[in-house]
Amino acid sequence: MTMAVGSAAREPRRIHWADAGPFIALAVVVLAGMLLNDNFLSPTNIANVVTRSAFVAIIAVGATFVISSGGLDLSVGSMMAFVTGIMILTMNRLEPSMGANAILIGAGVGLVVGALCGLLNGLIVTVGKIEPFIATLGTMGIFRALITWMSDGGSIPIERALRDPYRPVYFGNLLGIPLPVVITLVVVLAGAFLLYRTRYGRRCMAAGSNPDVARFSGVSVARVRTTAFVIQGVCVAIAAICYIPRLGAATPTTGQLWELQVITAVVIGGTLLRGGKARIWGTVAGALILEVIANLMVLSNMVSEYLVAAVQGVIIILAMLAHRFIK
Repeated sequence: MTMAVGSAAREPRRIHWADAGPFIALAVVVLAGMLLNDNFLSPTNIANVVTRSAFVAIIAVGATFVISSGGLDLSVGSMMAFVTGIMILTMNRLEPSMGANAILIGAGVGLVVGALCGLLNGLIVTVGKIEPFIATLGTMGIFRALITWMSDGGSIPIERALRDPYRPVYFGNLLGIPLPVVITLVVVLAGAFLLYRTRYGRRCMAAGSNPDVARFSGVSVARVRTTAFVIQGVCVAIAAICYIPRLGAATPTTGQLWELQVITAVVIGGTLLRGGKARIWGTVAGALILEVIANLMVLSNMVSEYLVAAVQGVIIILAMLAHRFIK
């Protein structure tokens, strides 16, 4: 018996290649970048790549909760545009009386609107009992139509008086680290804690793995999934807060096709599209992989940058095949 215990103690820990896959893929892509372009590893380019990936990474953290709980949200790109438009309109209205403080109020409004948009999606899915794909396909059209109507088909620019005080949120840094990257790290750490260290995280994956068993175990699957959609909405709002100073405006095309990037990042990060398994850090690696590939397409001129969406589509198909055949 002692020998058996000793043998078990000496048995090497198994390496889960499926979990390590996103990080290995990221390393391979970075290596390819080094070989294809000498400027790839320049501090400026690396900072640009990491900063640009922040928006998708933040939203993808929320999507990890939705997908792991057995849901899917196709509305995140349109929601991003809608929340951005609401924030800018709020800040512009308050700027004459509040000055730069309007930015804080606008950010708060954005968080509330994002949470409400997520709640709407969640209630349509859980209370309305509509498939997440159909429900969020509908709200995707609603949010996109609303931002088009709000902007009258043009753009909603932020007031000039707010541009300089808001600029550091995207272009500033903390101890040399771009501020959007710092915000992303905070969101990822909070998401990892919630998913891996709390009862809600365990219930989230239980609801995605087998909802019937979860219900018999006393888990309110509807509440868990609705909360996941709310988390998604909050993450969209946080991304919007970081995004606004980059371009200084909201347009009907803001966030277009981001739902593809977000779902791709989550899936290649190791989260099962059918639910029940989630990898927060893998999701971050997935977002970085997508941005590095897009960056290489621009730097190398090997493939037209207009084919970025096509490449992302191929990646998500390959990732789904990998999930199907690699255990």
